[in-house]
Formats: sequence, structure tokens, C-alpha cells
Amino acid sequence: MSLPQFHVLRLPDGTEWAQFYRSAQGYLLRFPGLADFDITLDGKNISIWGVPGVSAPTLDHLYLNQVLPLALSRQFKLVLHASAVEIDEFAVAFLGESGRGKSTLAAAFATSGYRFLTDDGLQLEMHKGGYQAQPSHPSIRLWDDSCAALIPESTVAAPPIAYSGKARLLADERVSHCTTARALKVMYVLGTATVPDVSFNPIPAQSVLMTLVQNCFLLDMEEAQLLRQHFSQLAELTRSVRCFQLEYPRDFAELPHVMEAVARHARQLPHQGS
Repeated sequence: MSLPQFHVLRLPDGTEWAQFYRSAQGYLLRFPGLADFDITLDGKNISIWGVPGVSAPTLDHLYLNQVLPLALSRQFKLVLHASAVEIDEFAVAFLGESGRGKSTLAAAFATSGYRFLTDDGLQLEMHKGGYQAQPSHPSIRLWDDSCAALIPESTVAAPPIAYSGKARLLADERVSHCTTARALKVMYVLGTATVPDVSFNPIPAQSVLMTLVQNCFLLDMEEAQLLRQHFSQLAELTRSVRCFQLEYPRDFAELPHVMEAVARHARQLPHQGS
């Protein structure tokens, strides 16, 4: 008996990337040609069925970066498509569509005296009137140009994965990873404009909410209880943490200036959860 499909994710060229099905036990998440993942209804148990010949690092990466964040949403956890770094023991998050520069900024900070919490899949937990950013897997995925500009040649790379040309760099003493949850102080949405300098523009609360909706992991968009809880969390996050549109020069040579401006801006902001 075939399972009912309720959602499909597609790559920019139209290729089906992920297929979502409902099963008697919960959900089946299929990545064609790579693997199937069975997820229980409560999101607490995941079974992996790899296509013959698909490498263990590929399965691990799918699990950590695609499946686990979706499963956490069934546990009423809030997970965003965002990178995050630590500045003065607070977390600063960068949101935006794929290719906007989230990982590049995380790597730039991590190789310049700061520490990164996550490259993507930012899990947030409510804590003392605010939200805490949880550290995730200690690795960063980068395209070749970002690697060449930011990462020391001797940095250890994880084994390659089948579906992406990005390199995955493991944290070490030169690519510093923060292993402690940090209070989230500010979110920056990465813009697309070609600009000569850094700018920070406050985003109205209603627009922040829509941005968060577009940048979060959610396994079942048709389950009423999950949706109510999810939108309640997003609304509270909008009230608790300030959000700015960040425009900056897309030039590796300008990254030290960009980081300095971001750090200065973040430090000047009051922490709303304190």
C-alpha cells in the first residue's frame, strides 16, 4: 500500500529533493537516490534506510542537517535555518536563504577570535524571558572560495558527502566552536543588495514574524496543534529578540570590517531577556 504524500521540497532546477509521507507510525521522509528516514509521530525516534552504495558520512549529514531539525519540530522545538556565533557570551544569529552568506560569516568569526555555535539548524530554547541558542555539530560547510579565503589549509575536513560540492570543515583550535548554550541577543537577516558599506536596518515586528516563518524547520505544516505551538513560539521570539536587516559588501577583503561592525552593533544593544 502506498503512503500518502503531503509535501515535496524541490531544488532550484525543479528536481525533487525531499518527499514527505505519512505512515502508520508517523512520517517517512525520502531523499530520492539517497535514503529514507522513518520518524515517529512524537519525533523522538528515527530509523535510517540508506540506498546501497550511499556513504555513511552522507547519511550522517542528511540526519544531522535535514532530518533531525524536522524531527525536533515534532517535539515542539524551535529550529531556524540560521548560523550563530558567540559575541561577549551572547549568541548572534544570521538568517537568510541559501547562498546569502550565513556559513561564510560564521566561519569568518570562528577564525577571528570568536566561536561559532552552529553553521545551520539553530535550535532555540526559551529561558528566563528570552531564548538560548543551543550549540550543534562542530562543523561548517563552505564553498571552495570561502574555504580558500578563510580556512587554514591544515584544518581537518570531514569526509565528502554525495549530494553537495561544499567542503565540511571540523572545528579545531583555529575554527573555534562554542559548546555552551548562549542567550540569543539579536538576529540579522542577510540582505541581497550590492552595497559599499555595512548597514543595519530595524525590521518591523510583522515582517520579522514572516521572515521567521520562512526560515524555520517544520515537519508537518498541516498538524493543527503543532502549528499553534509553532506560531506561538515565533511570536514570542519576535517580541523577545530584536531583528535587523544586515547589508554588507560581498567581498572577502571586507570581512574584517563587517565583523567589527556587527560586533560593535550587537554589543550596543540591550539584552531583552535579562
